Amino acid sequence: MSKRLLMLVGDYAEDYETMVPFQTLLTVGHTVHAVCPDKKAGDTVATAIHDFEGAQTYTEKRGHNFALNYDFDRVEPSSYDGLVIPGGRAPEYLRLNEKVLDIVRAFDQASKPIAAVCHGAQLLAAAGILKGRTCSAYPACAPEVRLAGGTYAEIGIDQAYTDGNLVTAPAWPAHPAWMAQFLAVLGTKISL
Repeated sequence: MSKRLLMLVGDYAEDYETMVPFQTLLTVGHTVHAVCPDKKAGDTVATAIHDFEGAQTYTEKRGHNFALNYDFDRVEPSSYDGLVIPGGRAPEYLRLNEKVLDIVRAFDQASKPIAAVCHGAQLLAAAGILKGRTCSAYPACAPEVRLAGGTYAEIGIDQAYTDGNLVTAPAWPAHPAWMAQFLAVLGTKISL
């Protein structure tokens, strides 16, 4: 059965962490509303491509323009079955928006599936939903996970971690594991 999912994005969200889950979830038949505060359907957000090229941290390059398909002001968390939070730089400033934090809290309070990758953990921490939970994220976000009362899952960059309704991963190389675990929590069954 098709699910209705909400994706919270913003300017300089990580390109792969936005495009790949959006397209994957559409491919399996789910509806995905991609939204950004102060923007409407048809507006775009700029994405950034983060790559691992041997430096002490990721490098960043300009990505694509990602088209939003729903108005942020029309979001009612109760009308969705799950939430997707890409990483990149967007979570850094999205966590300053109280409505964004209220949306994250509403999904968690209703025990609805939440998928967050990379810096998406910054939204989880700011929303105060990590206390007593285990969460993966980009390693640079580990202090925020711990300061929010969570346990940081030290897993491979291509792995994901599920704690109840929360499915998290360190970065885009984990997409196969992250999306598979999120689809399982959603109850999505794929038959070949």
